[in-house]
Amino acid sequence: MQRISFTINGIAQEVEVSPTMRLLDVIRDVLGLTGTKEGCSEGECGACTVLVDGKPVNSCLVLAGQVQGKTITTIEGLSKGQEPHPLQKAFIEAGAIQCGYCTPGMVLSAKALLDSNPNPSAKEIRRGMSGNLCRCTGYKKIIEAVQLACSGGDKS
Repeated sequence: MQRISFTINGIAQEVEVSPTMRLLDVIRDVLGLTGTKEGCSEGECGACTVLVDGKPVNSCLVLAGQVQGKTITTIEGLSKGQEPHPLQKAFIEAGAIQCGYCTPGMVLSAKALLDSNPNPSAKEIRRGMSGNLCRCTGYKKIIEAVQLACSGGDKS
């Protein structure tokens, strides 16, 4: 076992993990943050996407020990209390949520994209979201949601 310290959603954490424990398992099973979903367990679908130091990563492929000293944001960390993040609002308003399984990863990938490029073209949005798969929406409404968030102002 090893002890790791990191910040998740603005809260300092210290947990004891086995050397083979995935970040996804720490988030869901140890910390009880179930917004991050497990899809393929192979880094192909993006359902488990979280931000590590502002960069999107597949938490199913990251060993917990790799986040020592880092800052993690999950979908639970985007809203301010009961107030949804502008991206979450845009996904709802654009109808970009159907079953919702991919949504947390999609929203976090979109946040990372908008943090680095506040006004991306549709092509840049498609490229920025390419690591996230959705079986329901056909992606059109997801792209529209990201564009809506761009025009909506605050993406903090």
